[in-house]
Amino acid sequence: MITPEEIENIIQRNLPGALASAVDLTGTNDHFEVRVVWQDFRGKGLIEQHRIVNQALQGPLEDGRIHALKIKTLTPEQISK
Repeated sequence: MITPEEIENIIQRNLPGALASAVDLTGTNDHFEVRVVWQDFRGKGLIEQHRIVNQALQGPLEDGRIHALKIKTLTPEQISK
């Protein structure tokens, strides 16, 4: 089991400067939605952005603490629109 706060911390540790929020979608602490805002997503396609987030969360994904993950990625500019 993993908490939304732990997921946020992992992302922020692996993607310096990122703002991350995680929500438990089912109340079982294994199905999550994450939203990551990071300046280094600039110039990268959506698939590459999602791969970066998946790589940051590789440990919990591989050991089963995260069973399902919905990802939303944004650059800081996209937030202000």
